[in-house]
Amino acid sequence: MNPILKIILLFFLLSLSTACLAQTPVKVGPSLITDIPLQRLEREITRAAQSAGGTVGVSAIHIESGRRIAFNASKRFPMASTYKVPIAVQLLTRVDQGKITLDQMVELKPNDLHPGGGVLTTLFNKAGVVLSVRNLLELMLLISDNSATDLLLRLAGGPEAVTARMRALGIRDMEIHRPTINLIADAEGYNLPPETEWKPELFKKLYEATTPESRKGAAAKFEADSRDTTTPETMAVLLERIYRGDLLKRESGALLLDIMERCRTGEARLKGILPAETTVAHKTGTIGGITNDVGIITLPDDAGHIVIAVFVKSSEKGIPERERAIAQIARAVYDFFLFQPSTTPLVK
Repeated sequence: MNPILKIILLFFLLSLSTACLAQTPVKVGPSLITDIPLQRLEREITRAAQSAGGTVGVSAIHIESGRRIAFNASKRFPMASTYKVPIAVQLLTRVDQGKITLDQMVELKPNDLHPGGGVLTTLFNKAGVVLSVRNLLELMLLISDNSATDLLLRLAGGPEAVTARMRALGIRDMEIHRPTINLIADAEGYNLPPETEWKPELFKKLYEATTPESRKGAAAKFEADSRDTTTPETMAVLLERIYRGDLLKRESGALLLDIMERCRTGEARLKGILPAETTVAHKTGTIGGITNDVGIITLPDDAGHIVIAVFVKSSEKGIPERERAIAQIARAVYDFFLFQPSTTPLVK
């Protein structure tokens, strides 16, 4: 073959090979590396979920990067006392609007003392006790006092107003329908008499009149009820917006986060096996086979913040087992976002 033709042919073949390589990008190291920790995280969440019993849902968002992790995140779960977070948002919205004040005093009547949480019922079981809205807000969020919650829900405009506020904020799949007293009665399977007859000793008698079989049936019915439920991803979005400060005035948002950081319930849940100095602003919820914790975790070394919602329902295991599963999930998510800062896909 003519030497010149050989050179031309070789040049043509080299050009064609280069073009083909350019059109066939090769995936290299980083995508393969980040997949491995992601797969480990998914396995750890699955393992912890199995140890909790029942059904577990998880949604987590690294606020600064927007990366998300989801596990049964679009399933509906009873909120239990985590629904006190949207109640607080609506209450503080009314404070921001000037319709109520944090210093406004509220008198407790005998029928305002409801089961659950216990401080108001136990310590202030006489008529005539007066507390401020701020005091009641702290009792609702710090120790999950149900009497304080139902008083504040009334001041917030009732369950319909809380749900309407969530809708107005674009937060769907979050339904608030009942005060805690009705929620507990439905979960435990007894009917409430007229409100004028409500007293702490009455609630005890109503519960004692139930049986294990009736309570089990009531619990199943309660968990199948769509009222007072949400999805993990919806709760995570609400928490993210609370952190970003676009729901409330600055002072109100800061107050809400400050109280949630001082929450005294659920020490063995999200905070359970995180480093002791970790700041976690959170709210728990527990009733029957339901054990929840939702909150905002601050990572060390300016690594950002994680909003996380972990819900457990239909579990027949003890609360310690459920709490341990929540703690393990929280630690796995914490470690993942702390040590894997690059962009990763969504965990299904």
